[in-house]
Amino acid sequence: MRRFLKMYKVEQKLFLMSPDVIIFNLLMPLASFILISLIAGSKSAAQTGLTYLQSSYVALSTVGICCSAFMSIPISLVEYRSQGVLKRMYCSPCSPTWLLACDTIASGVMAAISTLILTVTAVVFFGYRMKGNIGLYILVWLLTMLSMFSIGLLIASLCRTTKSMNVVTSLVYFPMLLLSGATIPAEIFPKGLRMLAEVMPLGVGIKMLKTVSAGSSAGVLPEMAVLVAIAVVCSIISVKTFKWE
Repeated sequence: MRRFLKMYKVEQKLFLMSPDVIIFNLLMPLASFILISLIAGSKSAAQTGLTYLQSSYVALSTVGICCSAFMSIPISLVEYRSQGVLKRMYCSPCSPTWLLACDTIASGVMAAISTLILTVTAVVFFGYRMKGNIGLYILVWLLTMLSMFSIGLLIASLCRTTKSMNVVTSLVYFPMLLLSGATIPAEIFPKGLRMLAEVMPLGVGIKMLKTVSAGSSAGVLPEMAVLVAIAVVCSIISVKTFKWE
């Protein structure tokens, strides 16, 4: 356990020292939330029963998840593989499995910090109050994170080189970030694009989070089942296809 904690501390420090993590995980969702809240915070967001302030808080609370899942996890694991780090660790007392766990936990911590900063800003400076059940909201948020992380691990397992990983993560990350309603409010999308957002994995999570935050639980269980299925299927495939070298 002591070795594991030391590995985790190193990986967490590396995440905290990364400019990309600071900009995209922490600063981007915060800046977007402040901008949207100042411009249209009190306006009603279509038929959601939420204002744009409430809607944007929910959506932007998943940006840290998206960044961690499709940038931090695949990049770190594929780089470790290409540099031979995983291969060298395979026969050492420090299991490479520990390294995978440390990277995943460190990514989850960064996503949680991103949401915490956003929450403090929303509550303290903009008077945000959630109508729904906070416990259920946290559960759905965690489930969304697990499903997105499983996709990130799948990418890390299937991509053998840094070049291929960069291509795949770009093709997944940017559409997920821009078209799922995470950064641009889905309420302003045209009907076709809004339907696309609702079927994207991250969009499913955002839709559930908005439903729960509005004080409802209608349709949440089937959508939770979808995210569980994504997490299970992607995790199984990533385990079966993962290579240490």
